[in-house]
Amino acid sequence: MVRRFKIITMLTKEQIQEIREHLENAKNPVFFFDNDPDGLCSFLILQRFIGRGKGVAIKSAGSINKSYFRRVEEFGADYIFVLDKPFIDQDFIELAEKKNLTIVHIDHHPNNGPYLKYYYNPRLSSNTHEPVSDICYRITGRKEDVWIAVTGCVSDCFLPDFMEEFKKKYPELINYKYKTAFDVLYNTEIGKIAIIMSFGLRDTTSNVVSMMRFMLNASNPSTLLEENHKTKSFLTRFETIYEKYSKLLGKAEELRKENILFFSYSGDVGLNRDLANELMYKYPEKIIAIAFINGNRANISLRWEKGNIRTPAMNAVKGIEGATGDGHEHSLGVQMTSDKLAVFKKNLFEEIKKEKS
Repeated sequence: MVRRFKIITMLTKEQIQEIREHLENAKNPVFFFDNDPDGLCSFLILQRFIGRGKGVAIKSAGSINKSYFRRVEEFGADYIFVLDKPFIDQDFIELAEKKNLTIVHIDHHPNNGPYLKYYYNPRLSSNTHEPVSDICYRITGRKEDVWIAVTGCVSDCFLPDFMEEFKKKYPELINYKYKTAFDVLYNTEIGKIAIIMSFGLRDTTSNVVSMMRFMLNASNPSTLLEENHKTKSFLTRFETIYEKYSKLLGKAEELRKENILFFSYSGDVGLNRDLANELMYKYPEKIIAIAFINGNRANISLRWEKGNIRTPAMNAVKGIEGATGDGHEHSLGVQMTSDKLAVFKKNLFEEIKKEKS
């Protein structure tokens, strides 16, 4: 999972230019993005570049379905950008086609198609998988947004090759001798900003919009750490969630002696992705599975730095009705009804044995 090397290949120059042209042609775009710091930062970078457009965080797992098209109509959007989400339902695409709206899809997840006309993924052109915030920063080239790009990248366990550029401009935000992206995430001020963003996205829609509006106008990342009337709502939210998060992390760590750290919990806030990331950082030799149960749904985040967790996890969901999932080789999420969680756990353990043998 931890990527220690600089990545300099990505989309082609022609693709980058094509995306810029789409952005310039969009007079009133809507940006749909994944509900995590990489998705949020990708939106912020592109919107700050053109100075227009609305952002919509996709809080539900899985694909962008036709229910989200109402936001396109509410905003009167003339262009649709999809960031850091691997799949778009055909029903959504058909609604866009009826309105003669262009969809620009920028992603870095594995995807076997079918692809839209304007689909951009570095896996296809250079077989790399840098975060979408890295891609968007290279598209816009706005040096003043380097802190946003770094925030998105380190939250997605990636060290971009513009880290030195960031360090020179904001040394006070990264005064730690890091080797990995998660060293930055858990030991620096820019890492704290990433976590503030992550927890802030778990707030009410109005407060998420307020946080996004503040970040769209922020000229200096340090302002996100200073409590005032503009930052109070999401910083208070951060403190509240962080207290819950710390308690859950402590309970999960009680299972650290197990070869497979499988921890489940229920509540009102889904922190499974954040918990899985930090547990992988602390226990890189472990296979991590964190399940958040909310009503009759279970969302599970899986991590395995030393091996391929995607294959056993995707095999484990086969045959479980309604179960879905996708992600990267070392990191992914799966979803199912909560009554199927025990079956999934049993299947997963069996598939991991096969993977290790």
